[in-house]
Amino acid sequence: MRGTTLNLHNRFETRSTEAFDDGWDKLDEDLQLPVIPTQFIADQTKSVISYNDSPDLPMAASINPYRGCEHGCAYCYARPSHEYLGYNSALDFETKILVKHNAPELLRKEMMKPSWKPQVIGLSGNTDCYQPVERKIGITRKILEVCLEFKNPVAIITKNSVCVRDIDILSEMAKLDLVMVNFSITTLDLKLSRQLEPRTAAPLRKLDAMKKLSEAGIPCGVNNAPIIPGLNDEETPRILEESANAGAIHAGYIIVRLSYGNKDIFADWLRRNVPMEADKVLKRIMMVRDGKLNETEFGTRMKGEGAYADFIKQQFNVYCRKYHLNEKPFHLSTEHFQRPGTLFG
Repeated sequence: MRGTTLNLHNRFETRSTEAFDDGWDKLDEDLQLPVIPTQFIADQTKSVISYNDSPDLPMAASINPYRGCEHGCAYCYARPSHEYLGYNSALDFETKILVKHNAPELLRKEMMKPSWKPQVIGLSGNTDCYQPVERKIGITRKILEVCLEFKNPVAIITKNSVCVRDIDILSEMAKLDLVMVNFSITTLDLKLSRQLEPRTAAPLRKLDAMKKLSEAGIPCGVNNAPIIPGLNDEETPRILEESANAGAIHAGYIIVRLSYGNKDIFADWLRRNVPMEADKVLKRIMMVRDGKLNETEFGTRMKGEGAYADFIKQQFNVYCRKYHLNEKPFHLSTEHFQRPGTLFG
């Protein structure tokens, strides 16, 4: 199952093609569409850390072991980034995955430089570092091994439960305040989850993973994201409650962002999966985006604006207080950083 059936035009390409119905596919009404396999392509990148100066992002440095994501979330804000690689933001994004096999080596080389300043690294800022192929390839695990060796802090965000595999490393990092794992939970409705984010872990598996990590002393958080007005916004109270019960100590939220091709992908998903709700959802999104489906301004692009956005914010804050989330500030430490073979960092 894929998050989209569309094969959109890359906005940077000067030529495009489109399907033409010549009637042949109607000869067999039971004809099954071919299964689209996932391709894994070696990424020959020469650098591994990406930097940003966005004032509404919690960290400046991030690592994405994979470009593209097999999770196939219909709403994913990272889809348009695939167009920079010559692919499209629809099916290509979830079927053509670039793999940074040399990411751990590049990270080690970067941290050994005297110019490296220890700082929190985000895993991942764009696509999920624990997407399905990580089970076989293990690049994220190797990156964590490097970070533990150098004692450099990491903040992880994932929609998968594969992270449980790395409890041994994560628990060692947690002893020195070097890690926090945030689970992105969009919905607790299994049917909606399967339609909306088809290859992520099921909601209850995310909560189970959160509980296992928390019990192992690894601080966890929940990111109620994306909140899609008119589709899943009423789930916020229960998502926060269940996450707190699973051991979460921190919570955040983001309202859905539909930039470039995402507008077409998500509108198509709505009309295929919840046709009676499609127009209502799109109108609700525009209510928090000043009449648009996307907002790029810092400060409002994540949270929206207007009365409906204020309601979402107030509801979120009320239930965070009720379930004792965000009560204590959590700090990831850089004070333990040390290059291997040296007495001091």
